[in-house]
Amino acid sequence: MELTRREFAITLAGLAGAAAVRPGRAPSAGEPDPCDLPAPIRRLEPMTAGAVPIGAPERRARIAKAQRLMGEQGIAAVVIEPGSSMSYYTGVGWSTSERTFILVLPAHGEPAWICPAFEEARARELIRFGNDVRTWQEDESPFRLLAGLLRDRGASGRIGLEEDVRFFVLDGLRTEIPALELVSATPITAGCRMYKSPAELALMQRASDMTIAAFKAAFAALHEGMTQYDLEDNMLAALRRVGGADPWALVGFGKSSAFPHGSVQPQKLEPGDIVLLDAGCALHGYQSDITRTTVFGKPTARQTEIWNLERRAQDAAFAAARVGAPCEAVDAAARKVITGAGFGPGYRVPGLPHRTGHGIGMDGHERPYIVRGNSTPLAPGMCFSDEPTIAIYGEFGIRLEDCIYMTEDGPRFFSRQSAGIDQPFG
Repeated sequence: MELTRREFAITLAGLAGAAAVRPGRAPSAGEPDPCDLPAPIRRLEPMTAGAVPIGAPERRARIAKAQRLMGEQGIAAVVIEPGSSMSYYTGVGWSTSERTFILVLPAHGEPAWICPAFEEARARELIRFGNDVRTWQEDESPFRLLAGLLRDRGASGRIGLEEDVRFFVLDGLRTEIPALELVSATPITAGCRMYKSPAELALMQRASDMTIAAFKAAFAALHEGMTQYDLEDNMLAALRRVGGADPWALVGFGKSSAFPHGSVQPQKLEPGDIVLLDAGCALHGYQSDITRTTVFGKPTARQTEIWNLERRAQDAAFAAARVGAPCEAVDAAARKVITGAGFGPGYRVPGLPHRTGHGIGMDGHERPYIVRGNSTPLAPGMCFSDEPTIAIYGEFGIRLEDCIYMTEDGPRFFSRQSAGIDQPFG
């Protein structure tokens, strides 16, 4: 399964070792003392005032849409494990474990739940949709309970499984009701989640604004000799200062900026180095994802040339993002600019080694994916990144990333594009 940027950032941190042993970084006892933060970060204030979480009426409308889509697809019920889809429909946040906790969305009627018995009281504190909560003891099978729930609801024939449902759940249900046809619920879940409402767009816009404010403060604190971990820590602190939840950051200096998801090799910032920072946070469950690439000091002609090429590729992707156009057309437009300059072809490096973008919403990476072969037509409410990296191993990499939301009149950016290699914030 593909890692999101946040997951990759955590993985890199783990590979590099615990904070106390990272090269060039002093041991830390936890969150930094605000007095120790650089002044530009210290001056940041929370930006979350007035941000409105998704309310119960919108969640009910989501459930109703899912049920309409189930009718169209001939799916009797959808089985969902903890994760962003469960939260999307019900607001319930729950961790996955070996103890099965399941949301069942039937094509008709209220949602229902399968829950470990000893967790019932806590679950009922969180559940706002559906009073049918069926519990299983530690020595009982949750899948027998699930099978009984489906029978009671008249859910026979095709049962949809949300894409993150784990194999042991599928296998347990299949064992209890061998005659069931288990199918993908993606037409239901993606059919709802790909199209953002005004309330969702407002949260994503605020998260983007918060992230840009954090970027400005972190870049203002760049100094010679700092490590990639120093910049990472500064960015994480800045995101927390503005009120971002679950902040993450990926950093590349100099040659390491060619690695799209960063390098574990020790890096110290020197004059003339490319600085690539990719970061984001969440606000009431909705994500931001922005990348800025600049240079520490005076850029060379080569750095400026490649940066300008990257910006033209990003512009070409934006221009191709029209209502009704297939997702792959956006990727093709950006890739054409880069290969036309002699890079690639295709996914070869030096060049653009990955898709041009990914959907974003409650997950940092979700549908629609902006990649060759994806013929899904763009539609109002879709949100996705525009980030055609140019990676030149042994030299440097350039990535400009701003996220797009589609309107009836075409694409709009959540964040203002960079204006130049020395003007990362327009």
